[in-house]
Amino acid sequence: MRHCLALLMMLLSLPLSAAQLHLALGASTREWSSAELLGHPQAREISIEQDVSYKRPMHYRAVPLAALLEGVNASDHLQAVALDGFAAEMPAAPLLQQGPARAWLAVEDRSKPWPPLSKGKPSAGPFYLVWTAPQASGIRPEQWPFQISTLRQLSPVTQRFPALLPDPTLPGDSPVRQGFALFQQNCLACHTLNGAGDAQLGPDLNVPHNPTEYFQPAYLRKLIRDPQSLRRWPQAKMPGFAESVLSEQELDALLAYLGHMAGRRP
Repeated sequence: MRHCLALLMMLLSLPLSAAQLHLALGASTREWSSAELLGHPQAREISIEQDVSYKRPMHYRAVPLAALLEGVNASDHLQAVALDGFAAEMPAAPLLQQGPARAWLAVEDRSKPWPPLSKGKPSAGPFYLVWTAPQASGIRPEQWPFQISTLRQLSPVTQRFPALLPDPTLPGDSPVRQGFALFQQNCLACHTLNGAGDAQLGPDLNVPHNPTEYFQPAYLRKLIRDPQSLRRWPQAKMPGFAESVLSEQELDALLAYLGHMAGRRP
């Protein structure tokens, strides 16, 4: 009994294992532990006035993301992959800029854990992409991925997934083209379409059927604005897209893209 108690005390005294961030940037790869990042020369304490995930002010120890993106150019394309399969597509340019909006990788200290995102759920850690002055550059909520495990450099979405492309004969100012851009920003992190995409969270939005085919228009808009007001269950993960995030004109364009793609199944 005494031996078991001593072993238990020894285990409790050991430091918690550090989380690992995997970077795959072109031909180079690197693993950063949370301990290494917390001690990074450019790490500092930052304050976020209105955190997108926690919906309140938050304070973090964080590293400027640009400091970790060695060899990445503004014209490159990155993807942040979360532990649950969320895959955020991000052009590199905003991530590299010094301001006014600036991207930071917040790092959770296992000895000082962050609060849970909601009751019964984990925190936003171990790694969370946050922004200071996000409104200055029009940063959207989908550009705040949390529980990140991997950051990787990839070809742009249009090259990797041609099945997502609208009809190339559409005029340049077509709302469908604007809707495609909005789909990439707001939907592709969780959904595939025509089987194309890296996300693993939500259902495919065109196969076997498109939501514009089985939802009445008013209810589809309601689903996008406030999913829980239309159908509610404890495991629901889809966030709502308020007008401050997706204007009525932008929602019209997104629905135009979805409706257009109903006629472009493989």
